[in-house]
Amino acid sequence: MNIHAIREQFPILHQQVNGHELVYLDSAASSQKPRSVIDAMRDYYEHSHANVHRGVHTLGSRATDAYEGARAKVATFLNAKDIREIVFTRGATAAINLVASSYARANCQPGDEIVLTAAEHHANLIPWQQVAKATGAILKFIPLQPDGTFTLEDAAATMSSKTKIVTVSHMSNVLGNVNPIKELVQLAHEHGAVIVVDGAQSAPHHKVDVVQLDVDFFVLAGHKMCGPTGIGVLYGKQALLAHMEPVEFGGDMIEFVDLHDATWNEAPYRFEAGTPIIAEAIGLGAAIDFLESIGMEEINKYVTQLGNYAYERLSEIDGLTIYGPTKNRSALVTFNLDEVHPHDVATVLDTYGIAVRAGHHCCQPLMRYFDVSSTARASFYLYNTEAEVDRLVDGLIQTKEFFGHAIR
Repeated sequence: MNIHAIREQFPILHQQVNGHELVYLDSAASSQKPRSVIDAMRDYYEHSHANVHRGVHTLGSRATDAYEGARAKVATFLNAKDIREIVFTRGATAAINLVASSYARANCQPGDEIVLTAAEHHANLIPWQQVAKATGAILKFIPLQPDGTFTLEDAAATMSSKTKIVTVSHMSNVLGNVNPIKELVQLAHEHGAVIVVDGAQSAPHHKVDVVQLDVDFFVLAGHKMCGPTGIGVLYGKQALLAHMEPVEFGGDMIEFVDLHDATWNEAPYRFEAGTPIIAEAIGLGAAIDFLESIGMEEINKYVTQLGNYAYERLSEIDGLTIYGPTKNRSALVTFNLDEVHPHDVATVLDTYGIAVRAGHHCCQPLMRYFDVSSTARASFYLYNTEAEVDRLVDGLIQTKEFFGHAIR
């Protein structure tokens, strides 16, 4: 990978923050956008903007072709069998909520089990809490190891004949570990359960093959993979989507409407009520083009190496605690400096132009598991460099020294 050439394609990176060259280490929250994505969305608005699907005029046809072309790109990106298995949503959170509200509420009964972990992002926890309250289903949590990961043996022991849904993250936004999804899928299917995979963190870095993994549902967020905000994807097996009821109603999701009743369009359109997220879908398609021009295998190799380098460098700092496993990590490091609040760490780093995330990372149960209220997190993507990791280390050492003097 030619990192210099890649960085040149991201306009936002070429600026100073607080008198220092920007070091953006918050891609797990939201990645930056290459010029090709920005240009694709601008081109749509300047030359092809119209509503999709029903217009027969030229602009409507252009817009429809671009929108549905983006759906085809996502299907190819995930190796879905059919473009009808790709539903556009407002984000990964909306995609999980769609499965919870449509599939889970219709298929869960009192006493049925929904299996997940305490390491899930709130977006993959709260919707299932609401399903359990509405249906009488029971949430069961796979026990965590001291480093926050789980074993397949514990996963198997947690499932039973009553398990209807298993839902886990592919890659943790706090721990950086990649979960054994293929093996979990096999366990879930052995119990007759469907599996929902939160791929918000994995899709930007890994080649995801939904057929090879045999997942039932998979979600991703466009803004974490060089695409725009406001666009996400739900992949669902066609046989499942075909029997799911829509949760939003209005234009374009219908087949026939009478004064007192209506019938629904086929999937995915029955789940895309109203004017779709057209420009954002086009931007996501351009992001996929950009990522695939580099190669997902190359991206994964590079960010994994960068994450390991960061783990090693930060491990050299006395008084710094790193959370998560020592192996099988990806492109982020979550940590705390002794006696310094994570928000103070992030604030001081920002004075050096270094952007990191501080807080509970929408994982409050996992924070409590580690007996902390919050942590700092540095996350890396294809445009970051080892030199930027070195700047992070220098910034943390200076932060430690500053607060050490202040404490004394």
